Amino acid sequence: MENIQEYKCEEKNEMSNQCNLCPRNCNVNRAQTAKNGLGVGYCRMPQDVYLARAALHYWEEPCISGTHGSGAVFFSGCSMRCVFCQNAQIAAGEIGKRVDLGRLTDIFLELQDQGANNINLVTPTHYVPQIVKSLMRAKEQGLAIPVVYNTSAYEHPDTIKRLEGLVDIYLPDLKYADAELSAKYSAAPDYFMVAATAIQNMYEQVGTPVFLDKQKKIYIDSNDNEISINRKQIPDIEDGMMVKGMIVRHLLLPGFVNDSKKVIQYLYETYGNNCYISIMNQYTPLPQVAAFPELNRKITKREYNKVIEYALDLGVENAFIQEGKTAEESFIPAFNYEGV
Repeated sequence: MENIQEYKCEEKNEMSNQCNLCPRNCNVNRAQTAKNGLGVGYCRMPQDVYLARAALHYWEEPCISGTHGSGAVFFSGCSMRCVFCQNAQIAAGEIGKRVDLGRLTDIFLELQDQGANNINLVTPTHYVPQIVKSLMRAKEQGLAIPVVYNTSAYEHPDTIKRLEGLVDIYLPDLKYADAELSAKYSAAPDYFMVAATAIQNMYEQVGTPVFLDKQKKIYIDSNDNEISINRKQIPDIEDGMMVKGMIVRHLLLPGFVNDSKKVIQYLYETYGNNCYISIMNQYTPLPQVAAFPELNRKITKREYNKVIEYALDLGVENAFIQEGKTAEESFIPAFNYEGV
């Protein structure tokens, strides 16, 4: 693809040679790339790491972005590639700049120096072995801010296991409850089963949410109880930022209020208020959904309110909601290789 740019990549990773990092189980050798320079697996990416952007990002949940921003590292390629994806160009691997693991390590440290509240790994699944190496190196060189794993939740349990002790905050989606929807829009009829298991594995690693009380130099949970967690130092981030825990995102799709209710119900019945639920109305119909007329409109205020009211009736207390006409705002950053 014409937008793919080159940056010297000196390191390979043995796990990607027969890649089964995600539930697609392609079992392909990603060290052997297709003629167009892209990988031959579902994620479309070779073994080398490709990035589209690495910069401060201000549009995540308040306890992730704060006012200083989240250090978002956008990886090219995706193991889901939903038909309605807002980042479709990078999900398809059409945009990306190749970096070696030394550069990836430096990027993490540079974002910390810029005042990021965390390192936010966006769509990282297919690069987990490489990310693990770079995170370990970065931590050895002084990376102290929390690490966020921002994912579709379509994850293999062994891949999540590799992240234990390196990731502080999990930020997974739970996109669908209905297998027909996940098959139609994400080619993943097993999505709910796989994602529910992955989210459980994530929760077992990080537990209930913990936030920084910078003034008191302590950590507190969502009930204002003082918490002791194993960190070498208080990170230099904004007061009130999440330092450990899980936020599960659910993006409403037009016309599927009942499925959204099932997602919220599952999360609340499984975790209660021990994780945050981010209920999102920012769905934006992009040109690629023209083949799916039912998706070619925005969420109505009535649809969104129905889901919010349902969550409140269930007893959900720890949640983020979006106000205003978010679908009319740009939540899509410029993938211009900033910071790469």
